[in-house]
Amino acid sequence: MHPDLAFLRQTIELAAASRAAGNHPFGALLAGRDGAVLLVSGNTYAQDRGCGHAEANVARAAARRYAPDFLESCTLFTSVEPCCMCAGACYWAGIGTVVYGLTEKRLAELTGDNPENLTLDLSCHKVFAAGRRRVSVRGPYPELEAEIIVGHKDFW
Repeated sequence: MHPDLAFLRQTIELAAASRAAGNHPFGALLAGRDGAVLLVSGNTYAQDRGCGHAEANVARAAARRYAPDFLESCTLFTSVEPCCMCAGACYWAGIGTVVYGLTEKRLAELTGDNPENLTLDLSCHKVFAAGRRRVSVRGPYPELEAEIIVGHKDFW
């Protein structure tokens, strides 16, 4: 089994907890080079009405807590590909690697025209490619798609 899958499954659990708490079903975590989980977050839609995406929450907390040279060696894992806002937050925080399970395009198919998640058709790959600092990206992981979709079923 690929080592990313265990972390991604943790983000799926975070997404389920986020949904159970009345938020959107997304989860993210930051892992250090040694594999230790440093930070976790679900989506915080109920509190902030849209800007508190799980990845942005982790990136903001990471930037406050850790030095940029340390974050460059860290990996942010997330159940769904970061939107352009979250990719930007990861970039500006200095996180070196982003790993996601489900693509933004697939998410758009699930959410449709729901006003709470009008996804932008802008891959995180394109966002990171526009930067001056390299961010490695791994994903999607098709073998996790069914598990991730369960958390979105009948939500949107």
